[in-house]
Formats: sequence, C-alpha cells, structure tokens
Amino acid sequence: MIELRPCESDADFEAWRQVRIAVTPYERTDSVEELRRKATPERLMLLAYRDGELAGSGVGGKGDTQGGFAIPRVLPEQRRRGVGTKLLFALAEHVETLGLPDLGVTADDEGALAFAQHFGFEEVGREVEQVRSVAGDEPWPAALDGISVISLAGQPELVRRLYDELALQAFEDMPTPRKVEITPEQWESEWVTWPEGTFAAFAGDELVGMATLGRDVDQPERAENGLTAVRRDFRGRGIARVLKETTIAWASDRGLREIYTWTQTGNENMRAVNEKLGYVTRTVAINLRRPLPLPR
Repeated sequence: MIELRPCESDADFEAWRQVRIAVTPYERTDSVEELRRKATPERLMLLAYRDGELAGSGVGGKGDTQGGFAIPRVLPEQRRRGVGTKLLFALAEHVETLGLPDLGVTADDEGALAFAQHFGFEEVGREVEQVRSVAGDEPWPAALDGISVISLAGQPELVRRLYDELALQAFEDMPTPRKVEITPEQWESEWVTWPEGTFAAFAGDELVGMATLGRDVDQPERAENGLTAVRRDFRGRGIARVLKETTIAWASDRGLREIYTWTQTGNENMRAVNEKLGYVTRTVAINLRRPLPLPR
C-alpha cells in the first residue's frame, strides 16, 4: 500500500531532505529552515510511504517560469513499484488546482527520461552541470583596470541592488522557453543566502557584475555557484571570469574542495568561461513539459 502525506513538521521536512540527498547526492539540499521559508499554499511537498516505510518524496507548484512543475523522487530500492506514478499524479493534480495549463519535469538519467516520456512529456531544453575541484592554494585573480570586486559581507544594502540592477536583466536574457520571474522576496531568501560568498563588481560607483555561492549545510566542503551576471554593456571584458576566479579563491581559503554550477542550453558563453577555469561537465538534465491533465 502506498500512502502520501504532506510535509508539516520539522521531522517531515527532514525526511523529505533525506530522500533528496539519497537521490541527488551531487547537489546541495535546502536545510529544514530554508524549506520552511519556501513553504507556501502554492507549493505542495509530499512524503511517500510504501507499506509503512519511507519510499520517496515530491514537490510541485508554480515554477520560476510561470508554468507548473513536479519533482517526484523515489529511493532506489523502492522503484518500479508505483511510488513515482502516485507522486507524479498527486503533484499534477495540485498544479491543476493552481489554474496552470501545463506541467514540467526534469530527467537526469535514462530511467527518469523513460518515465517522463511514458506520460507524454516532451523535451523543451537542457541544463548542464559543471563541477570544479578546488585546491588549497587557488590564486586570487589579477585586477581588471577600472573594476573593483567586493564581498557582500556586512553590506546588506547591496542585496536589493543586485536584484534591481543585474539579476532582473540576467533573468530576461536566460535562454529558457519562458521568461524567468523571481520576486524580490525570493531573491533575498533563496538566491543570496551566503553574503560573504557573494561578490559584486563595480566600475566606479556603477554596479556591473555579480557572482554568488550557496553553502551546502550537509557537505560544507562544497558549494554551488548561483547566479553569475554582468551588465549587458560591460559584457565581454573579462568581468565574469574575474568574479568566478574570486569565488574559487575565496572558497579555497575557507577549505572548500568542490564548486558546481548549472547552465542552460543556449548559454554556451558562460559554459566556455567555466571550462577555461577548469570546470568539467558532470550531469546533463533534460527539461520536459506537457499539457495538463495527465493521461490516466
């Protein structure tokens, strides 16, 4: 018997985390506190139990590109027993109640891709994960003429400026099927979570670039590159490279040993910058979408 339960208590959120960690060990997983901050009526988080034993988890709701999304996850030893299907349909039904016309899922292995295609999902894009090992003596970058780079540590007033002056422009330019829409509240609570590991580039008093790192609470020796962005009229001058090199050197000084990042299909320029800095491809995730409702 398969039973689905909504996440309500801290113990529920921790169980949800442990499923995600088991299924996607190569990525950081939000802390219980972060999951609590993201909890809204639009966002459904489920635990799946099979014969009383934890078997999987899922989350679904309205995505950053204004379509619906569903992420069912099943523990390896519990797969091919109907858990993923039950999670998917429950999440899809929730998305329908939000009035959204379609649903997106992501597959990063052949089994997940076959599962999605079975229900009529079709590819709409891809994301590439690149990873870089961090040595203990990474050099700090040489300065660019006229450009200064500072950390956001102790400068909370810069968080909103990054959003207004850089992030909104970067989201418009992302090569996604639909425009990415992030609210100021989401920006401050989900995108800039480690101020001392977030860096801003200035040309005089003008804010022209940024790069963020996200802390991994479960594996403190690694971090995720979040958004790296350069103002349109300052692109092509090496600012993104200097910002990335700064995050690498900063991470090295603090004992981190791995940084990873995701880019979309169509963002070959940033991927090329990463490759020149020693990042290598580890995972390719396929984004798929189909109209609602799902066929039963």
